[in-house]
Amino acid sequence: MAQEAASAEAPVKVACIQMEPRIGDKPGNLKKSERMIREAAKKGARLLVLPELCNSGYMFKSREEAFGLAEPVPGGQTTKLWTKLAAELGLTIVAGICERDGNALYNSAVVIDPSGHVGSFRKVHLWNEEALFFEPGNLGFPVFNTAAGRIGTFICYDGWFPESHRSCALGGADIICVPTNWVPIPGQDKTREAMANILVMAAAHSNSVFIAAADRVGTERGQPFLGQSLIASYTGWPIGGPASSDEEEIIYAEVNLSDARRKRSWNEFNHILRDRRPEAYGLAAGASRGTAAATPLQTAGSRSTH
Repeated sequence: MAQEAASAEAPVKVACIQMEPRIGDKPGNLKKSERMIREAAKKGARLLVLPELCNSGYMFKSREEAFGLAEPVPGGQTTKLWTKLAAELGLTIVAGICERDGNALYNSAVVIDPSGHVGSFRKVHLWNEEALFFEPGNLGFPVFNTAAGRIGTFICYDGWFPESHRSCALGGADIICVPTNWVPIPGQDKTREAMANILVMAAAHSNSVFIAAADRVGTERGQPFLGQSLIASYTGWPIGGPASSDEEEIIYAEVNLSDARRKRSWNEFNHILRDRRPEAYGLAAGASRGTAAATPLQTAGSRSTH
């Protein structure tokens, strides 16, 4: 009798690092990120997600302040530190950073694995006064082949657009890593989980992808942040967190990334991505009436440049 072939698996322990950056205190923020990265690695995590703009803080008073805290990628001190840690500890890291490219500023996420800087994402949908400091992202929604697996990423408000998740899923992502700084929204029921958590769970389910969202905590220059970092299964249900709303902490989940692909068929007939019928959605007609057309999907290989 022929020996049955073993099924391919992709197990990885994921960690979301929920921390409180201090505006303008880059040395302190980097020191804290290193401490928490080492803690997560010591507990066996190999794919780590850190919050949005966690090297600089978020509530800039001016573009001049933001420019002074920004740095080039991958040549700046923040990416160099995280790259060193990834190589030393065998990690894949997705983390938010204030990026400077010439005279342009971007709210970015870097993707790093033990081999170095794999690539970057630049926030596509800017929230509120971010538009005063940052340029809209110009790299699309790439999917990165890393040591930990196929990773899509975007930042905070990007997650309110179904196209963000779907672009990553169609690009081959098995997990979407989301650095974020969630803030309260009007009408939030204080007895319920954050709307952001509901969106994460719904998107994970409707795209059959794992999602790991790392939020920050604290109040910065009068702006409170929600915490409640979350790791959702491809089924949509939480498997790590949600974290607290006000404490620095690390949440973990053991995931098998192969399940995101293997189990997308819900039954004999239905597969969430294969069942799409773009010709029926009228999106092109919407674009002709003034709605912005979708940008072409970008897919990255083992390393990307920009």
